[in-house]
Amino acid sequence: MAKHYHEELEALQLALVRTQMAMAGSDERVVIVLEGRDGAGKDGTIKRITEHLSVRATRVVALPKPSDRERTQWYFQRYVAHLPAAGEIVIFNRSWYNRAGVEVVMGFSTAAEQEAFLRDAPDFERMLVESGIRLVKIWLDISMAEQEKRLEARRTDPLKALKVSDMDKVAQAKWTDYSAARDTMLTRTHTPFAPWHIVRADDKRDARIAIIRHILHDIAPADIADGVKAPDSDILFPFEMAALEDGRLQR
Repeated sequence: MAKHYHEELEALQLALVRTQMAMAGSDERVVIVLEGRDGAGKDGTIKRITEHLSVRATRVVALPKPSDRERTQWYFQRYVAHLPAAGEIVIFNRSWYNRAGVEVVMGFSTAAEQEAFLRDAPDFERMLVESGIRLVKIWLDISMAEQEKRLEARRTDPLKALKVSDMDKVAQAKWTDYSAARDTMLTRTHTPFAPWHIVRADDKRDARIAIIRHILHDIAPADIADGVKAPDSDILFPFEMAALEDGRLQR
């Protein structure tokens, strides 16, 4: 099983390299947004995506909390500064969607600011897409039991010490609040031009394979994408309202 995973991963990583080579010298620009609960597997997924890509043409953006100055700016302003130029891929490890998630649950912004974000985010993303950016939005969904196991591993494994954050302490206690914020975010910001795709990420390996397949089908030239299997629809699927009630999203 492990051998099959590594063989499949290597083939997908080669397709990513070929895709980035095709982007070189072109006007292609890609933004990948990875969101999910604490412990959902964003860091590990990003490592597998970027492992063999050009460091000059690939950037991972994981912004800290805003400075006092940044708090006075237009909300999207500090994210705009990190958007790609021609031939570049930018991956946001959390993104402007902080305002629809952790800021809602933890009260880091006001209800009025959160409502303004939900109203404005689709317009912001429409402008990105109309400018020629390929925007890929993925939500990594995990069960409460799996999150508890992963957060405990962070606390007890010295090699994972840098992953520990203050937010870990409340992730389980505020599970229901995070679920409600997720549902509102997906409902209000899923659009035809910037759709959300959901990944059932309790199995890290299956999730990584599905995500890379999806990215390739979204951004790779046809001659590369045609050689990549479609993601398993039981693992990765486009968001739809029915998913809020039929068990595909963890409650």
